[in-house]
Amino acid sequence: MATLVSFHAHPDDEAIATGGVMARAAEDGHRVVLVVATRGEQGEPVPGVLGPDEPLWTRRVEETQRSAGILGAERVEFLGYVDSGMIGEPTNDDPSCFWQADVEDAAGRLAAILREVDADVITIYDDHGGYGHPDHIQVHRVGLRAAELVGLAPERVFASTMNRDVIERARAEAPAMDGAGGGPGDMEEEDWDTSEFGSPEAEITHAVDVRAVLDRKRAAMEAHESQISPDSFFFAMPPEAFASLFGVEWYTWLGPRRVEGAPFLTDLLPSSEPGPT
Repeated sequence: MATLVSFHAHPDDEAIATGGVMARAAEDGHRVVLVVATRGEQGEPVPGVLGPDEPLWTRRVEETQRSAGILGAERVEFLGYVDSGMIGEPTNDDPSCFWQADVEDAAGRLAAILREVDADVITIYDDHGGYGHPDHIQVHRVGLRAAELVGLAPERVFASTMNRDVIERARAEAPAMDGAGGGPGDMEEEDWDTSEFGSPEAEITHAVDVRAVLDRKRAAMEAHESQISPDSFFFAMPPEAFASLFGVEWYTWLGPRRVEGAPFLTDLLPSSEPGPT
């Protein structure tokens, strides 16, 4: 049995980005631990979801616990930082926000958890946070440093990303989806610049097929009802489109790069699977 730690910026990121890998690992008998940097205070709640005077952050913590349970995580930890909001917002300047956190201090908090659970593998984000969110970028920086502090080998550190080429192909093949609602990070579709999303396919090393647990991934996303409404971009698409976009999770590890034309690796957890050369 191995221990997978999935490190995220906000509640709901775990379900969207790595929910399939988490669920697969749990089903295979591995230990899954979720660490979240913030409680998502700057999220925009779905109208009518919150009760009178109910703080958004308390609901988001509850939703994270439900999502983690669906995905099979046995432990959830919050690092205690404040949500920084989208890039360029005044909230980026809050000294208590994650974007302003001292990387060494934050990495020390995360490293303490990694040591306690004896982590074998950690997932973070790519170096631009998938689409430029400051807290996602900070997850990359803090996660890398924490892995260094505990001595995790480079091939045990995986950056969750989006396959930019797949996104472009999907949009070209299904233009009707353009009106299906918002996109990643609650951006409206017309604001998307997919040239900045994720990573080019040539840079990606791992493609993990999660279709066998896609129902659990979707249920975990649905648990975040304060952020993802039933008519959102994610759920407005037909099932086959959902499976096409979310049935494979993409990662780039810190080990050797994949040779052009070589097959993707398919598992993040320690195994005898050979790496790219």
